Amino acid sequence: MDAVAELSGTDRVVVVGAGMAGAQTALNLRQGGWHGPLALVGAELHLPYDRPPLSKDVLLGKADATAFEIDWHHLGVDLLTGRRATGLADGVLHTDRGELPYDALVIATGAEARTLPGLPGARTLRTVDDAHALRAALTPGRRIVLVGAGWIGAETATVARELGCHVTVVEAAAAPLAGALPAELGALMADWYAAAGVDLRCGTAVAGAADGGVLLTDGTHLPADEVVVGIGGRPATDWLRGGPLALDPDGTVPVDDRLRTALPGVLAAGDCASYPSARAGARLAVQHWDHALHSGAAAAAALLGTLDGPYDPVPYFWSEQFGRMVQYAGRHAGADHLLWRGSPSGPGWTVLWLRDGALTALLAVDRPRDLAQGRRLIERGTPVDPARAADPAVQLKAAAR
Repeated sequence: MDAVAELSGTDRVVVVGAGMAGAQTALNLRQGGWHGPLALVGAELHLPYDRPPLSKDVLLGKADATAFEIDWHHLGVDLLTGRRATGLADGVLHTDRGELPYDALVIATGAEARTLPGLPGARTLRTVDDAHALRAALTPGRRIVLVGAGWIGAETATVARELGCHVTVVEAAAAPLAGALPAELGALMADWYAAAGVDLRCGTAVAGAADGGVLLTDGTHLPADEVVVGIGGRPATDWLRGGPLALDPDGTVPVDDRLRTALPGVLAAGDCASYPSARAGARLAVQHWDHALHSGAAAAAALLGTLDGPYDPVPYFWSEQFGRMVQYAGRHAGADHLLWRGSPSGPGWTVLWLRDGALTALLAVDRPRDLAQGRRLIERGTPVDPARAADPAVQLKAAAR
């Protein structure tokens, strides 16, 4: 489906999933000139809302809700909250509250928090209800065990310490963020935990619940008033299994470079989709806010026939942890040359990854200008002068050759 002419005024567009990707799809369809019937289906009863503040302002009690400031009624969007997708057939979306016929469908059901067996009562942090429940539990003096030293684990540990809790973080890998960064960088972040008064236990995993706490695989028993599991998310696509749309082995919905699935008129966006990236030379599945934002807009443009080229952005994400702003753009590989820009002992530093003289990725800690300039260099594939790029006194854009 490549042009708006393929949608007549009576065609029905259904967007299933009311997170960032789904909301952006619906919003951009209207802003792009689509005036036909449009429904936005969300499993939660809440109005569509933003998720990044959940582990920050909502958990801290600075905000109660993060609903998007979008007037769905004024836009003529039929907002169907509290309705969960249960299956897909040709031209019909099955939900737990009946069938929804469609002429074009955008799948944007996102991801759901991974859990661990053997930890009854353990909390996760994925929804606004999760955040409210956890916020009530984070009172001074409470013993909190967090499983996972990834992005969400670090952010939750930051807030829990700020609220006066005793925090232990358990990480099966040898260092924080093992799945995203080299061990030498994760080791630097381990120092942040210590400085914040967080007890970080790496190289051990949770064996299960035991005697008012958790038992680790190394035999250690950790008393806990609350256990929080933050080990990432899995695509919320189980409802598609057994239907006409085949999923990738990791559960994502495979799409082409226009976000179209193998089914005519069906697209996918956000955390639940995997797309081919010529930039990375691989198929990517990205579970971050920036991808949800841009892929939702791209899905709308693809339906309207206005998508300008293949969908292949520079991946980007950020995290606020232990008083620092950590930002990452691009995608590095083990063979890429790692280049330091500044010292990790300083107030801010950046790590660059170079491949064939060009920037492929960067990690910036409290250096937002490096991130902004580096992201543009990655996007353009611009070669850089390594000596100038390594000098933190030289603007990164000035290192371009």
